Amino acid sequence: MQRLLATALLAALLPAAPLSAAENLPPVEVFAPVPCLACIDWAEHLRQNGFSVTMKETADMAALKKRLKVPAAVESVHTARVAGYFIEGHVPAEDIKELLKEKPKARGLAVPGLPAGAPGREASNPSCERGCTVLDSTPEQREVRRELYDTLLVDLKGQTRIFNRH
Repeated sequence: MQRLLATALLAALLPAAPLSAAENLPPVEVFAPVPCLACIDWAEHLRQNGFSVTMKETADMAALKKRLKVPAAVESVHTARVAGYFIEGHVPAEDIKELLKEKPKARGLAVPGLPAGAPGREASNPSCERGCTVLDSTPEQREVRRELYDTLLVDLKGQTRIFNRH
């Protein structure tokens, strides 16, 4: 038992192993209204996929989206910034990593609206008033209702094309 405790303490004191080049991801700033539990869940999805995330509560999301040139047609609840791109809505971490790898000349990525089953929208939270995923509930099992959705690439002119399908 003492050896296990000593090993745990030593691991806590040692610096974390350096990230490999593939894991060296830029930080993400997430701007969200207060409270938005689905936004917090999406930020946690990014953390679990190697991103360093800072949450910033923002009362005037419309002004932020306008400043970042997020087209109204692709808006969702939260907006993020990473490496000069905006990330609008519940974009999967894998899509952000692909964007960062390809580095297209674009404004950013967007998942418009609040698709059920997208990252941050998989779990039920009855206190969420901003569109959390609803779970189908039967006595035997609970199952996430999912819907198909697209991640859109927003080019420099504000036009969109499908970047990925989910």
